[in-house]
Amino acid sequence: MGGLVREVRTVARGWRWTRRPLVPRSVAQLEPEHREFATEWARRPAARAARTAIQRGVLAPLIHFEVDVRVRGVDMLDTVAPPVIFVANHTSHLDAPLVVTSLPEAWRDRTAVGAAADYFFDVWWRAAATALVFNAFPVERAGARRSTRLARELLEQGWNLVVFPEGTRSRDGWIGEFRLGAARLAIENDAPVVPIAVRGSYQAMPRGAAWPVKGRRPVSVRFGRPVRPFSDEDPSAFNDRVRASLAVALDEEATTWWEAIRREARGSTPAGSGLDAARWRRIWEASRPLERPGRSPAWPTRKRADAARR
Repeated sequence: MGGLVREVRTVARGWRWTRRPLVPRSVAQLEPEHREFATEWARRPAARAARTAIQRGVLAPLIHFEVDVRVRGVDMLDTVAPPVIFVANHTSHLDAPLVVTSLPEAWRDRTAVGAAADYFFDVWWRAAATALVFNAFPVERAGARRSTRLARELLEQGWNLVVFPEGTRSRDGWIGEFRLGAARLAIENDAPVVPIAVRGSYQAMPRGAAWPVKGRRPVSVRFGRPVRPFSDEDPSAFNDRVRASLAVALDEEATTWWEAIRREARGSTPAGSGLDAARWRRIWEASRPLERPGRSPAWPTRKRADAARR
C-alpha cells in the first residue's frame, strides 16, 4: 500500500494540471524556434487610442477595485527626459498592470512593456491581447538577439521601456539576481534608468494565483531616483548601481525617506534579497501584509512588536 501511495504522489507531482507546457518554449530542446509575433500594429494611432480607452476605463478601475494602491515618487519623472528604461522588481502578475496604471498618462502613452515570449506570446490571442493592452513586445528569456534588437529600436523611436530584469516572478517574494540586458540597453543608448519599487503585490496575488485575493490588499508603487550610466561603464557595474537604487526605493517605501537616506549614506541599505533562511521562512516573511494608512496592522511589524514588548 505504501508503495502505491508513493507512486501516485510521484505521478501527481509530474502531471501537468494546466494546459501550459511544463518546459518553457524558449528552453525546450526539441521545440522549433519560437515564432515571432509582430507588435508594430500596437503602436499605431488606432491601437494607441484603443489602449488608452482600455487602460483608463477598464484596467485602472479594475486594479483599484481589487487592491488598495498607493503611488509615490512620481515627481522623480520630472528629473528625466524620455526615453527612459523603467526597471521594477517582479513578484506577481499584478506588477505590469500596477506599473503601467501608475504612470502619468503622458508617459503611459509612450511606454512599451517587455513580456516573456514563451508565456505571453505563445498563442495568438494572448499575444494580441498583451500587445494591445500593455503595448507589450516579446522578450526571449534565453536572451535572443532579436529581443535586444527590438528593444533598441523602440528606444531609438522614443519609446520608454518597462523591464523586469529578474526575468521571471520571484518564487519567494524577494528580489533575485538581475540580468544584464537592461543595463546594456541603457549604456548602449545612453538612457537613464528609473527604478520602480513594487511592494505588496506578492501578498495580493502570489505566484500561482489566477486572480488577486479578496480583501483589497494594500500595494505600493514607488518611483526611485533615476540612475544614469557613466561613459564606458561596465554593464555589470551599472547593473549593480541600478539594483542598489531599487533597493533604496524599496527601503524608503518600507520605512521613511529619512531612514532610507541615512542607511544609504552608511552603506547599510537592505538588499531586498531576504533572509538567509529556509524557503518556508523566506516566504513567511515576504507574506507579511503591508500596513494600511491610518490603521494598525493585524500582523505587527517587528518594530511595533518590540515596542509593545518594551
